[in-house]
Amino acid sequence: MRLTSLRNPGVQAALVAALLFGAGTPIAKLLLSDVSPWMLAGLLYLGSGVGLGIYRVVRRSARVRLSRRELLPLSGAVLFGGVLGPVLLMFGLVGMPASGASLLLNAEGVATALLAWFVFKENFDRRIALGMAAIVAGAVALSWPGQADFSGLWPSLAILGACLAWGIDNNLTRKVALHDATWLAAVKGLVAGPVNLALAFLLGAALPPLLNVFAAMLTGLFAYGISLVLFIVALRHIGTARAGAYFSIAPFFGALLAIAMGDPVTIPLIVAGVLMALGVWLHLTERHEHPHTHEPLAHEHWHTHPEEHHDHAHPEPVAPGTRHRHPHVHAVITHTHEHYPDSHHRHSHPAG
Repeated sequence: MRLTSLRNPGVQAALVAALLFGAGTPIAKLLLSDVSPWMLAGLLYLGSGVGLGIYRVVRRSARVRLSRRELLPLSGAVLFGGVLGPVLLMFGLVGMPASGASLLLNAEGVATALLAWFVFKENFDRRIALGMAAIVAGAVALSWPGQADFSGLWPSLAILGACLAWGIDNNLTRKVALHDATWLAAVKGLVAGPVNLALAFLLGAALPPLLNVFAAMLTGLFAYGISLVLFIVALRHIGTARAGAYFSIAPFFGALLAIAMGDPVTIPLIVAGVLMALGVWLHLTERHEHPHTHEPLAHEHWHTHPEEHHDHAHPEPVAPGTRHRHPHVHAVITHTHEHYPDSHHRHSHPAG
C-alpha cells in the first residue's frame, strides 16, 4: 500500500509536532536536572507563550476574532488543559512514584481518541482503532520501569483525571483550530506557564540561574510552542484522534535523541519502535472514501482557489493559488473523494 497520507499537511504537522515535543524532554533534563518538575513545566509553558507572543508582535499578526459560540470551547480548552490538568497531575505525583505515573500518563492519547470517537462523533474504523492501540502499547512498553508502583487509588485517579482533562482540551481545541494557530498556542502557554509556576512556588521551589531560565524557555518555545502550533494545524486537517495518535509517538523520538546523547539501546525501546511503527503504518495507509454531503456552513479561515470545497464568489477578483481568508459560506454539495475527519468533513456515517 502506498503511504499517500504522508503528503497530507496535517500528517506532516503531527509528526513534526511529535518530534519537537519528544526532543524537548531529554534536552530539558540535560539543562535543568536539579529543578523541580513544576518549575520546569512552568518555564517551558511560559517560554512557549512569551515566544509566540513576541513572534506575533514582530510579524504584526492580524487580531483574532472569535465568535460567541467559539469562546466556550477555547475557554474550556484553556481551563482543562492549562489549569485542571497540571493541578490534577500535581496531586497524583505527590502521592505516587514516577514508575506508576509514567505508565498512567499514556492514558492521555487513549482519552483523546475515545472522546473524539464517542463524544464528539469523529469517524473511525477498526484499522484506525488498531493503529491507536499499537501506538499506545508502544508507549507503555517504552515507559515500563520493570516494576510499577501505583501507591493507592486517589493518586492514580488524579493522574487519570489529568489525562482526561488533556483529552478534553485536545477535543475542544479542534473546535477552534481554524483560527491562527500561533495565537491559540500563545494563549495556552500564557495561561499554563503562570499556573505551573504558581504551583511550583507553592511547593517551595526556587528559580534556577537566569541562564538556565532562558535555556528552559527557549526549549519550551520549540517543544511546547511550535509543537503545539503544528498540532493545532494537524487537528485542522486530520481530526483529533488521528492527530493525537501521531503525537503519541513523541516519547519514541525523545528516546532516540537520548540515545544520541549517550543512553543505551534497550529491548523496551526496540519493542516500542516496532509497535509504534505498526500503528503509524496502519494510519498512513488508511483510505476513507464514500459519497457524502456537505451541509451549509459559514466560517472564516485561510484557503486557496481553485478548490472544490471553496467555490464561492468574491467582491474583488482573487488570483488562483493566492492564500487568503475572509468570511465565506459553503453551499450544499454532494460528492465522493478520499478524506479525513477534517474541519470540512464532520459528517455522520452509517452504522458499521
